[in-house]
Amino acid sequence: MISAIKNTLALVISIIVVHLFYVGYVWPESSAAIEAARAAGQSAPRDLAVIIKDWEQEICIIMMLWGTFLILDKCFAIMKDRYLFNVDLLEGAAEGADGEDDLASMLEALENLPARIRTTPLVRTLSASLRRFLITENVQNTSETIDANVESLAVKQEAENSMVRYLIWAIPAIGFIGTVRGIGQALSQADQALAGDIAGMTESLGVAFNSTFVALLISIVLMFLLHQLQRLQDSMVTDTQEYCESFLLNRISTLGRN
Repeated sequence: MISAIKNTLALVISIIVVHLFYVGYVWPESSAAIEAARAAGQSAPRDLAVIIKDWEQEICIIMMLWGTFLILDKCFAIMKDRYLFNVDLLEGAAEGADGEDDLASMLEALENLPARIRTTPLVRTLSASLRRFLITENVQNTSETIDANVESLAVKQEAENSMVRYLIWAIPAIGFIGTVRGIGQALSQADQALAGDIAGMTESLGVAFNSTFVALLISIVLMFLLHQLQRLQDSMVTDTQEYCESFLLNRISTLGRN
């Protein structure tokens, strides 16, 4: 719930910031540049304000900012908990006759950790695996629990990236809408072009190509950021499995129960 509110707030802020930028700079600057070019009998200049002046580009930029926030928020969440892989969370789980009692106390200690740490994928996997071993006293079942939790983590991460993937798909689609709109406007001004006035047609074609250019450029940037996020997520999944095998399975295997 908190995450949904945070993401919605980020979207609202992105809309406000980008629209204020357009109202305060892009639209006045692009209008002045286009009017100056028309007065001089020239086509519209390739200034940044002119390239991004249309509503398709504005929507694409809003979606870019929101998508970047979604990606960076997930990256920071992963990096924030990376230190846990350098800590022996099961320290004190002894080997020998009293090992089961020590493991039970360690499970209780894991469950009493602060909520922020207790809900991390690593601690959840450790807790589930320890609980499974204490119930079954079987190392193989514990190993299967680790594999199941790690697989579930990978599936969950993939599902959480669905909104970013949708944005990466939607941004070029919005750019193509601008392309169709611009070409349609250009065709409606064909008579003026045949009469020698091509300013309107070139401006409309500029809308078509500029929207596609901006949309494709933004989608490339977001795709790069998404791949970096996936690299971090894959690394976390792998490290979680290796941590559980090194710090948990190696301990409980010494108890001599199969």
